Amino acid sequence: MSLPRSKLVRNFPGCPVEATLSLLDGKWKGVILFHLMEGTLRFNEIRRKLPSVTQRMLTKQLRELEESGLVSRTVFPVVPPRVEYALTPLGASLRPIIKAMSVWGEENVFCHNGRQELAAPAASCVAGTALQAN
Repeated sequence: MSLPRSKLVRNFPGCPVEATLSLLDGKWKGVILFHLMEGTLRFNEIRRKLPSVTQRMLTKQLRELEESGLVSRTVFPVVPPRVEYALTPLGASLRPIIKAMSVWGEENVFCHNGRQELAAPAASCVAGTALQAN
């Protein structure tokens, strides 16, 4: 099992970008946060939205998000037990970042013949990037 980025670096965080990425580090964390932006969800609702994730991995990722303070977990003392997950105010502050990633993905990532492909940048974008780099 791999360690989260934050546990691999002694003098954490190395920089603000690394600090932010350490909270989102994990295959499913960003996607979980994206779906929780819609509102509070129960465990099985999240699982239905992520059919490729195993129950064990989803539980692990939710626990790590809860531990970092991005997600709150509410257990209702009923039979059968009911557990709901929601964004905390700190987690909700990531909304612009998650939304920006969603927009970028819609504009640049495509499925072609069952494979993921990135869009080729437009010539004007490449020229603009070169100007910005100078």
